[in-house]
Amino acid sequence: MTSLFAHATRRMSRDHFRYVEPVRPRSATGLVDTVYGQIEAEFGMLAPPLVLHAPVPATLAGTWLILREVLLAPGVVGRDRKEAVAAAVSLANRCPYCVDVHGTTLLGLLRDTDARALADGRTADVADPDLRALLRWSQGGAGPDPAFPAESVPELVGTALTFHYINRMVNIFLRDSPLPPVSGSARAAVRGGAARVLARIARREVPPGAHADLLPARPLPPDLSWAAGRPLLADALACAVAVIDEGGARVVPPAVRGLLTGALADGVTELPLAGGEAWLAARTAGLDEADRAAARLVLLTAFAAYRVTDAVVEEYRRPGRDDAALVDLTSWASMTTARHLAAGLAGTA
Repeated sequence: MTSLFAHATRRMSRDHFRYVEPVRPRSATGLVDTVYGQIEAEFGMLAPPLVLHAPVPATLAGTWLILREVLLAPGVVGRDRKEAVAAAVSLANRCPYCVDVHGTTLLGLLRDTDARALADGRTADVADPDLRALLRWSQGGAGPDPAFPAESVPELVGTALTFHYINRMVNIFLRDSPLPPVSGSARAAVRGGAARVLARIARREVPPGAHADLLPARPLPPDLSWAAGRPLLADALACAVAVIDEGGARVVPPAVRGLLTGALADGVTELPLAGGEAWLAARTAGLDEADRAAARLVLLTAFAAYRVTDAVVEEYRRPGRDDAALVDLTSWASMTTARHLAAGLAGTA
């Protein structure tokens, strides 16, 4: 069944994606073809949250390296705990697609009431105190020291960073769920089948650092020093953030980059539910008109990716910007925010 599931993911329908044309396996060449082959062989399926990055091959490779070293490679943190962090972060970021994927995977791995509560978004109903502490920390609350042995910090913070990044990209570029749009008993049956398949895939392990040659080696930035205890994970992060920063330098105007870093320094974490448009207008008022469309998309990606609309994307693309420019801009905004949030989590861990 796993191989059938993997085969099905190769038949990407255009309606699964928004704003970018997926690079299909039969037309993939060069680095994209290499990465696709690794994803299918080791992840078990050609996952759309990775495929959406294919217009920028180096960013596809970097995102795959991070996900591989954080989630697939064995370490001191069990896969069930990593999936719990992924689901909790996805809930906080209002990413229903990733909640469905990682909540369902956790349900397949554990098959208990706590896993079901998390998969349903009911974190308050989780009974295990250690798991509850981990979820609270994942969503920005302080965690008690016993829940975070020092050797677990690179993996736990790395998982949180990965999904703060991926959630934002998925909220923009993918539909709301990979599961069929059914409800009631039909949804329960579909989720049960998906849980069995995803758990089987999740039990695979891959050798750490096996694809380190996909991208040139880079130094680890100071804000990612929490990863230094896991050198191969640190190397993957360093490569990925470097290529994403290079993409940002290609397409994000300096004034817009300063706007996001300034908002993060000011402690902004989410666009206000009420008055969000006024907040955006005030933040972008000092920019040239040509930069405002990029600024709106950058700030929405960072602080409310689930509120990115067709109109916002169309406004940014109107001068003729292509899929690669759109991925460069949103991946830079997503990763810049994810790095900032990860640094905060590392401090509380």
